[in-house]
Amino acid sequence: MDRRHFIKTTGGLSLTAGSGLLNTCSRLYAFDTSANLSRKEARYYKKHPDREIECLLCPRFCKLGDRERGYCGVRENIDGTYYTFVYGKACAVHLDPIEKKPFFHFLPQSRTLSLATAGCNVNCKFCQNWEISQVRPEQVEHQDFPPHQVVLTAQKYDSPIIAYTYTEPIVFFEYMIDTSIEAQKAGLRNVVVTGGHINPEPLQDLLPAVDAIKIDLKAFSELFYTEYVRGKLQPVLDAIKIIAQSSVWLEIVYLVIPSLNDSPEEIRQMSRWLKQTAGKDVPLHFSRFYPMYLLKNLPPTPTSTLERCHRIAREEGLHYVYIGNIPGHKAENTYCPQCQKLLIQRTGYSIGEKNLEEGRCKYCGQPIPGIWK
Repeated sequence: MDRRHFIKTTGGLSLTAGSGLLNTCSRLYAFDTSANLSRKEARYYKKHPDREIECLLCPRFCKLGDRERGYCGVRENIDGTYYTFVYGKACAVHLDPIEKKPFFHFLPQSRTLSLATAGCNVNCKFCQNWEISQVRPEQVEHQDFPPHQVVLTAQKYDSPIIAYTYTEPIVFFEYMIDTSIEAQKAGLRNVVVTGGHINPEPLQDLLPAVDAIKIDLKAFSELFYTEYVRGKLQPVLDAIKIIAQSSVWLEIVYLVIPSLNDSPEEIRQMSRWLKQTAGKDVPLHFSRFYPMYLLKNLPPTPTSTLERCHRIAREEGLHYVYIGNIPGHKAENTYCPQCQKLLIQRTGYSIGEKNLEEGRCKYCGQPIPGIWK
C-alpha cells in the first residue's frame, strides 16, 4: 500500500486540523515503521481449565480456547494467558478540534491529540471508520506509539487533551488507561469517544483516569442493536447510567438513520430516559447519517427529520440539544435555557460568538454545566 492510499483509507498516522492534511505523523514522533504487534497481558479475563479463558471486558464474554481470538480481533489466548496485540500500536493519530468529537461543553476551541488502534467489539453496518475498526491489527499499518510518547507529542503540539477515538477505545483499554494516567501526571485531560459496549467493572476503573466520555447511542431499540450493530443496547444504557453518576463529563450522540431509528416514539422514549437517567443538562447531539460501509441503500438524513428529533428532545425537557453534520444550522449553537440568549455560536468546528463568563450566561448569570477551563 503506498503512502497516499494509506493516508486516504486509514488516516495514515497523519496530523490534521479540521479537514486539512498538514503533516505526517512521522514528523510528530519518530515512529518505528517495522514495529510488530504487542503482546501485553490483557486485563479483565478469567482463566479456565485446559488453557481456556473468558474475557470480562465487554458484554460478549468471549470464551476462547488456546490460539483463539476474541470478537474484537485484537486479543488472543496464548497457552491460557490472554494478550492484547494493540498496546501502544496506533493506526491513526491526528490533531482535531474538540468540537469534532463532538464535545460542545468541554473546553471549546481546544485541540486534541486523537489516536486509535485497529479493532472494535461491535460491527455497525454504518461505520465511518470501518477500514480500521473492522480489521485485525495485522491488516492495517500501525506504528509504535507508547503512552509516554503520546503525552510528549501532545505537549509538543500544545494539545491539552488526548482523545481515544475513531475505532472503539474499549478494545485498546489497557493502552488507553495507561496513557490516561500518564497524561494526568502531565496535567493533560483525557476524553473517550465510545459506543459504551463495556462491562461495569472496567468502566468503573476507567472513570478516575478520564475527564469526559461521549457515548454513541446507536438507537433506543434492542432489535436495532441486534440487526445493525451486532451488539446489545442494555449494557450501553447501563454504561450511561454509571457515567452519569460519576464526576466524568458526559455527552451523547445519536446518529439518526432514516426509517431505522428515527421514529418519533423512539426519539421521545430515548429523550425521556436520558432526562431521567443523566439529567436535563446532558448534551444530546442528533447527527446526520450519510450512506457508507454496509448501509448504502438509504439517503442522508433529511434536515426536517433532525429538526423533528431536536424538537421532541426539547419537549421532553432536555436543555442542550444539538444537530450535527449540517454546518451553519442554528441548532449547532448553545443557548441559555433561562433567557434563551446565544451563548456559543458554532459553524462546523469553528467557534464564533462566545458569551460565557466563568461558566455562566453573561446576560442572566445562569450556570451552564460543562468543563469550561
